[in-house]
Amino acid sequence: MTQIPTSSRMSSLFQLDYPQTVGVYDTYDEAQKIIDFLADSKFPVENLAIVGTELRSVERVLGRRTWRTVLGGGLQNGVTTGLLVAMLMWFLQPEANILLLLPYALGMGLLIGMIIAVFAHLMTRGRRDFTSVTQTVATKYEILAEHKVVAKARELVTTMPGARAAMFAPVQAQTPPPGYGYPQQYPPVGYPPPQYPTAVPPAAPEVVPPASASAPEDPADPKTP
Repeated sequence: MTQIPTSSRMSSLFQLDYPQTVGVYDTYDEAQKIIDFLADSKFPVENLAIVGTELRSVERVLGRRTWRTVLGGGLQNGVTTGLLVAMLMWFLQPEANILLLLPYALGMGLLIGMIIAVFAHLMTRGRRDFTSVTQTVATKYEILAEHKVVAKARELVTTMPGARAAMFAPVQAQTPPPGYGYPQQYPPVGYPPPQYPTAVPPAAPEVVPPASASAPEDPADPKTP
């Protein structure tokens, strides 16, 4: 009997047969509320999935990085390093007393952690004098359903309390928060509209009158002296 790898089994849990959209929501709580309503309606929710889209990376600044915070972080890392050193020494010397090895290993780990923290801080050369944490969040949450049950899911969602009122509610233009993005104005402020040359009708050709012809002299009428 062939054993299915755990990674393959886990990846298959996130796959749906021909998934289609049930709805797109701004927050995860709204999407979770839809799933709870479908579960209460005896809908086979195992055919659904919540997918976060339009991912954004958010970095939360915690404060300035000083020597106090640098050494504090080194001490925290040193405790973990010391415990690992103690376990390694006890594994190599099983007859030794772990209570005697632990203080020695912790001291060595704290020293190593502080040295690494100080060296890393000096290498930055003041280019990053703050501490922060980074998290990737989604701005939209889409509920997907398999093609065989998507019609039923959409029908049940329309029966939720307040769903029909939300369908006929006037759509309000969403104004981006201050500092988010670079909204553009059309036409740009201060930009003059294009000036097009005025069409000039073609001038009529100048009519030159013909030169007046002199009367021909009669050769039969000689002039008398």
